[in-house]
Amino acid sequence: MGTAGCSPSQRLRALGALAGATLLFTLWLLWQFGPAPARVPAPPRTLLVLIWHWPFADQPPELPSNTCTRYGVAHCHLSTNHSLLASADAVVFHHRELQTRRAHLPLASRPRGQPWVWASMESPSHTHGLGRLGGIFNWVLSYRRDSDIFVPYGRLEPHEGPAPPLPAKKGVAAWVVSNFQARQRRVQLYRRLAPHLRVDVFGRANGKPLCASCLLPTVARYLFYLSFENSQHRDYITEKFWRNALAAGTVPVVLGPPRANYEAFAPADAFVHVDDFGSAQELASFLAGVNASGYRRYLAWRDRLRVRLFEDWSERFCAVCAQYPHLPRGQVYWDLKTWFQA
Repeated sequence: MGTAGCSPSQRLRALGALAGATLLFTLWLLWQFGPAPARVPAPPRTLLVLIWHWPFADQPPELPSNTCTRYGVAHCHLSTNHSLLASADAVVFHHRELQTRRAHLPLASRPRGQPWVWASMESPSHTHGLGRLGGIFNWVLSYRRDSDIFVPYGRLEPHEGPAPPLPAKKGVAAWVVSNFQARQRRVQLYRRLAPHLRVDVFGRANGKPLCASCLLPTVARYLFYLSFENSQHRDYITEKFWRNALAAGTVPVVLGPPRANYEAFAPADAFVHVDDFGSAQELASFLAGVNASGYRRYLAWRDRLRVRLFEDWSERFCAVCAQYPHLPRGQVYWDLKTWFQA
C-alpha cells in the first residue's frame, strides 16, 4: 500500500510503525538464532567418600568438614558412618582390616554402580587374601604408580631459598629396625656388611627404640642411613627412604626395587644403591671411603628440592576426591591378586 495520498503526519506514523515492526522482528531473530546467554555455573557438588574401617585403628579419628581442604582438596567430605553407604560417591576399604577380618564387605547392601576402592600401602609380601577379592573393586589406592589413585610415601618438590642446615656428622651409618628376621634380605645384607663397616643400629629389634621426635635428629648425625625395605617390589619405596633418610638430611643406602625405579622418584645422585656393588665388602669400602666433596654431591638436590611426606591417612583418602573426575567408570579388578603381585 503506498503513501502518496497521505498527509505528512500520516506518512511519518506509517514509517514509524514499519521501523518498530522491523526492530521487533530483528530482536525475535536474535532471540531464536543468536548465541545463548552465558549461564551461571552451578557450584561443584561435594563428594562423599566413605571409609569403611579406618586403617590400624579401633576408633576412627574426628573428621571435621574442612579435613580435605587442609590438603588443598575442596568439595570433599570423608566419613566413617556406615549408615551413609547408600549415598556415598565412593567407599574405601583398607586391606589390612579385610585380611584380618576385622572388617567385612557389605556386598548385599552395595548400591548398584557404586565405586569401591581397595586401599593398601603394604608390599605384596605382606598382603594376603587377595584371591577372594576378585571382581569387587573398581579402583585401587596405593603407592604403585599405575594405581588409579597414586599415593606415594613421599616425593620431592621444588623449593626456593637455602636448604636447611645439617648437624655435624659423627658416625658413618645408622639403621633403625623393629622387625628383624633372619630370612629377610635386608637382615642378610646387614650381617654381611657389619664385619666391614660400623653400623649403629636403633629400634626395638636392638633394644634401642627411638621416640618419634628423636628419630630424625639421631639419624641426621650420620653420613648414611640404611634404607632397607622389608621386601623388594616395584615402587615400594617407603618412609625408610623419604623420612628416615632424605628428610633427616642423610644419604640413603637403598635396598628395594632396582635403581631405575628409584630414579623415577629421586635424582640418581641422591642415594647409594646396593645393586651397584658386587659384594657387601665392596659397598662397605665405598661408604667408608667417600671424601667430603663426593659426599656433598649426594646432598646437592637439597639446594633445589624438598621432601614432601604423605603420612596422614586423611590426606591419602582425600586423594580419592582429587582424582574422582578422572577415574575410569565401569572398571572392575577381576583378578586383583595378579595385578598387585605383578
